[in-house]
Amino acid sequence: MICLRDIRYIRLGTADLDDAVRYATRILGLELVRRDRTSAYLRADDRDHTLAYTSGNPREHVAAFELLSKAELDSAAAELERAGHPVRAGTRTECEQRYVDAFITFKDPSGNSIELVTRPAHSGRRYFPARDAGITGFSHIGLHSIAPRQDEVFWTTVCNARVSDWIGDAPLLRIDPVHHRIALFPSKHTGVQHINHQVESIDDIMRSYYFLRENNVRILFGPGRHPTSGAMFLYFEGPDGMIYEYSSGVRMITDESYIPRQFPAKSSSFCMWGSKPDIPEFAVQAADDG
Repeated sequence: MICLRDIRYIRLGTADLDDAVRYATRILGLELVRRDRTSAYLRADDRDHTLAYTSGNPREHVAAFELLSKAELDSAAAELERAGHPVRAGTRTECEQRYVDAFITFKDPSGNSIELVTRPAHSGRRYFPARDAGITGFSHIGLHSIAPRQDEVFWTTVCNARVSDWIGDAPLLRIDPVHHRIALFPSKHTGVQHINHQVESIDDIMRSYYFLRENNVRILFGPGRHPTSGAMFLYFEGPDGMIYEYSSGVRMITDESYIPRQFPAKSSSFCMWGSKPDIPEFAVQAADDG
């Protein structure tokens, strides 16, 4: 079994690199680490970077997870090949672009691009954002899933993820005590569905709610509270249609006897406060409570 240690970074193609950087720093509240003509690296915590924008196709998304060692990476490559997922090792130039010692790339059953990395770089300086959004770190992602049950089997048998809860057919998966690091949402296409950053408190969520509205950023869901993870949240739209989320107060699961819960595919399973999502993958799942 492949032991995923943490979710490390996201790489996103963008049609307008300048606009993406402006949004990520002035609106989202990330720190610009470096940029060149075709790429920009940003961070939300003590890692070298947690988000990289590259000039190109906005539909090209990559999610990267950290492994402990090169031996684990080699073992993971062999296991993926045995499971029918062809693997390619990153070139030295590609490793330098990602600020990792080594990585492999493959696709999950739905076709999402995944990288497994070892010895990713950390920063020697504290995270200092362009805007004080109260961000404490990059925390989780949602993935589009063409076949969520098949994808769930992959992430929980080939990899070490465990189901924390389901909403309809959408599993919320953890790889450490955090309620979920990966969420798989039924969809007709692939790619990253949303990107989550934890913030310190509900005050940060509400401050950002008003800040985003004042800056004409489209609010997609919330403020609200997830009955699954217990986190208070706010979802909003970013460049190229990407969805970003702030949340605070996520549940930690430390009891190994924890039993996953099945929540029905209805609005109250996404928000216990009554907010309704303007997000296709959530709206399909969440029928009107009526």
